[in-house]
Amino acid sequence: MTTSYIQANTDGRLHDATSPSVSVLNRGFLYGDAVYEVWRTYEQVVFAWDEHWERLLNSAAALHLELSYGAEAMWPEVVRTVAAFRAHTSFAGDVYIRLQISRGAGPIGLDPALSDRASFVILVQPVPVMSERVQQSGLHLSIAQDLRRNPRESLDPAWKTGNYLNNLLALREARSRGADDVVLLNLAGELTECSTSNLGFVQDGVVYTPPLTAGILAGVTRRLLLSSIAQSAGYEMQERTLKPAELDAMDEAFVMSSTKDIQPVGCIDEHRFPVRPDSVTARLKAAFQGYAAAHAAQYSERKV
Repeated sequence: MTTSYIQANTDGRLHDATSPSVSVLNRGFLYGDAVYEVWRTYEQVVFAWDEHWERLLNSAAALHLELSYGAEAMWPEVVRTVAAFRAHTSFAGDVYIRLQISRGAGPIGLDPALSDRASFVILVQPVPVMSERVQQSGLHLSIAQDLRRNPRESLDPAWKTGNYLNNLLALREARSRGADDVVLLNLAGELTECSTSNLGFVQDGVVYTPPLTAGILAGVTRRLLLSSIAQSAGYEMQERTLKPAELDAMDEAFVMSSTKDIQPVGCIDEHRFPVRPDSVTARLKAAFQGYAAAHAAQYSERKV
């Protein structure tokens, strides 16, 4: 079953996401003055709740954004929102859960002291499913030519904030060339990440991903692969600085994120990569899905 309905929860009020919700003076709306996280479920169990909440706290601290609630207070709101979504749609599959927390509303002006109190919005919809085309042929990526990744010294991509113009405009450029997604370079001309996914490569059986110092989001899926899952699948995984000139030497490429888990890349501009059922990418994906299934069994109390 598919559904276009999106369930929302604004500061505890459940409603259709298309209905008016936040004040037009909300700082997330006016200035992108907000942080957010996205979870997904596997077998209806929320995956990596603690890891994502930790990253949310880190993002909020970087913005000097004081949260009015902790994970224990927010969890019941997530449960309520998913339950309302399922009741409205009769959808029983896995869901996407987005929590955005803004600094709140107040008089117009950049000064953060003008805000009143933090405000939250939860959105729930079906988790995106990898298309048959991507499964068979992989994603088509294109390197941004007009824009570079905003530098860490300016607005650190490690902060998961409501300001996504850099990603949005770079994605628009790639889409204008017929690509599915964009690959952003940093000011040094190094590969960083896609618009909403981390990048991975395979060369001679070793898995590589750009380092955090390149200016990327510290992805939870990336972190789990680095810490244990790649090794459990029999592969060494390392952080490595990479430039576009090295793409021809790579045997495979893939993207990783919480909603995509691991998806193969078929090409980055003219650089082509094989997509096969016996590839390292496919084996990493299988290992990740095995990890997610074990997580669902271990954390059954987080079923929604």
